[in-house]
Amino acid sequence: MRRAIRFLRAGSVVELADFAPDATLLDHLRQVDRRTGAKEGCGRGECGSCTVALGSCRNGSVIYEPINACMTLLGTLDGKELVTIEDVSGRCGARLHPVQEALLGLHAPQCGFCMPGMVMALFTLFHSDVTVDRHRAAAWLAGNLCRCTGYRPIIDAAVSVCSTSPPRRDAFANTARRTLRQLAAIADDDDIVVGDDRRFFAAPSSLDRLAALVARHHDAILIAGASDVVPKAARDHGTLAKIIHLGRVPELRRLTDTEAGLAIGAAVPLAALEPAMTAIDPDLGALCRRFGAGQVRAVATLCGNLANADPAADLPPALMALGATLELRHDCRLRRVPVEEYYLGPGRQDRSRGEFITEVTVPKLALDQLFRCYKVAKRYDNDRAILVGAFRFTLERGVIAASRIAFAGLAPVPKRALVAERSLRGLSLAERGSWAPAIAMLAEDFTPPGDERATAAYRLDTAKALLLKALTEVRGASSASTRIAQTREVVLEHLG
Repeated sequence: MRRAIRFLRAGSVVELADFAPDATLLDHLRQVDRRTGAKEGCGRGECGSCTVALGSCRNGSVIYEPINACMTLLGTLDGKELVTIEDVSGRCGARLHPVQEALLGLHAPQCGFCMPGMVMALFTLFHSDVTVDRHRAAAWLAGNLCRCTGYRPIIDAAVSVCSTSPPRRDAFANTARRTLRQLAAIADDDDIVVGDDRRFFAAPSSLDRLAALVARHHDAILIAGASDVVPKAARDHGTLAKIIHLGRVPELRRLTDTEAGLAIGAAVPLAALEPAMTAIDPDLGALCRRFGAGQVRAVATLCGNLANADPAADLPPALMALGATLELRHDCRLRRVPVEEYYLGPGRQDRSRGEFITEVTVPKLALDQLFRCYKVAKRYDNDRAILVGAFRFTLERGVIAASRIAFAGLAPVPKRALVAERSLRGLSLAERGSWAPAIAMLAEDFTPPGDERATAAYRLDTAKALLLKALTEVRGASSASTRIAQTREVVLEHLG
């Protein structure tokens, strides 16, 4: 057992053995290190002014990802390289990093509050392997707010520096090799516990020891990315006394892709999951891409989204429509439960005290099945859903033999539309006029809430429109005629 965390910062190993379990990286940087480049903005992952980069060793390379320091617990840095705005210049022996030079050269910096986060997000794009155009650059910066409305020169700078050839990272090869050696030197399989039985941050390194720890501390908060837990604690002005981090357990970091489906460990981040979900269906991949910003998807997990049981959560309706199941563990006992049966009511889940999710299994589509899902929000990127609808239809010679329909935002918990499903059975896709009575049955399935984001009538009318859209598309209509952005045809063409 190790009583301290270790991470790499500016070429040196940092070891911390005394910090509060719920201490955030942003608070540590600003209040302890007195490094104030990362700014304190929204506190919930929407503005990006606190963006920093975390480097991890993967397949012999250092991979940098942007994260929100305001939502990152300090203990989760163990074994990583931390790069902040104070660290980026001089990494290749120059006065400024190429990203900084490009931003200055195109007059992109303005007030300086959001710009450090912009630099760090573009730092991770610069050191990635992705092909960069204006669309990719804008999508990469979707989690970074520019309060001075200077987006055009920022995007210009991103494209100019991140699409350069020869490979833009060559000048950093020596730095990368040194970082790999240093990360390997601090890697181990030890359990981490900082604190005592009353107040601790713990990160077990095996599933059995995790289960034993959870069994002893039923009141502990389990976190993977903590992208929901930390903002909620801040809103409630609460403290988290006992935290158990899942990120060091190898079994929970596995993503197993078989012919039947995906087995997704509880610590697999959404960013790593997106390609496999897109392969099941383009709409599923698009739903993952619209889950928060890149900084959130780098740490947030599918299982965490399920465990937190948000009534307007993006992903549970899609999992219900696909027939996904959860694996839960209590000490040494395992059981499986369909996602649709996991939600018992507001704030209630089919999960006993001391039980935790280990993985979710998502079936792939059969040859006679078609899938669609849609998210309705006020912004396309990085916004909380007003409504999410997901639909899987099983067809026999143009007739709906079976369907699975689920919504979030129409009830206190994500829920299937069982009455509408029964009403659709046996209907022909060719007979569009026969759909209306079945679509109207959504009013039997749901009594939507009304709030400051949307009225009850709007939610129900929009749900009916989404079901009509799904039926229209599976009947054969091009999504270019039913959607404004991200048509399925463009995604399918990209997948080849």
